[in-house]
Amino acid sequence: MTSRMPAFKVVIPARYGSTRLPAKALLEIAGRPMIQWVIDAAVSSSAAEVLVATDDARVAAVAIDSRRPEQTLAVLTSDRHPSGTDRIAEVAAARHWDATTIVVNVQGDEPQLPPALIDQVAMLLNDHPEADIATLATPITTLAEFLDPNVVKLVADDLGLALYFSRAPIPWDRDGATTGSQSFAGALRHLGIYAYRVTALQRLTRLPPGRLESMERLEQLRALQAGMRIAVAVARVVPGMGVDTEHDLARVRAAMSERNPAAE
Repeated sequence: MTSRMPAFKVVIPARYGSTRLPAKALLEIAGRPMIQWVIDAAVSSSAAEVLVATDDARVAAVAIDSRRPEQTLAVLTSDRHPSGTDRIAEVAAARHWDATTIVVNVQGDEPQLPPALIDQVAMLLNDHPEADIATLATPITTLAEFLDPNVVKLVADDLGLALYFSRAPIPWDRDGATTGSQSFAGALRHLGIYAYRVTALQRLTRLPPGRLESMERLEQLRALQAGMRIAVAVARVVPGMGVDTEHDLARVRAAMSERNPAAE
């Protein structure tokens, strides 16, 4: 296994509209728009290039590296994309990136993402030439988390390749369940960070949604059902929570205000 960090790019998909939290990328956290915290994490990684793929000029206006505020990171993309993956694929095609280029998808609602995880997922894909995609997970620590359908679980094989992702509690202890015990030992929570080779990114976005993806509402199942291989590793550090709801936003604001008291 190599230990040399590969050259890779980061693209942060950040659309303006959001069903649960409109204008989510621009919501204020500790005195700054959320997208700027995500950018900070990305530019603190080993990425050779960081871009923000957005469909709105208001997001593009704040898509800057605070160390080089005169230079925008924004790439305006179509407002018709069904997912962030499609938005990233548009950027890769427009920039004519080589088929072997590694691209890390850093979601725009992860203001507490450690830069080390960006490097880790890029390295993971580089170290698994047989894989098309790489992603990370963390151990599940409570029964409530294991049973929560909003928490995506995964199982992998002995080679570190994903077998399945689900909103259901997997793996399920059949014998324990019959005795009233609900064991979650060894269960993993999926983190929504991915590394792709451009060839895999193009293939994935050209595939129609599959039956499993439609049932579980998990895009990564499209890749698995099509026979694509996803390398999985346990994250070296546990990230802070992302922002999907108003409740998440309040918790993240509180946590980040404690870390940045001058912003209050």
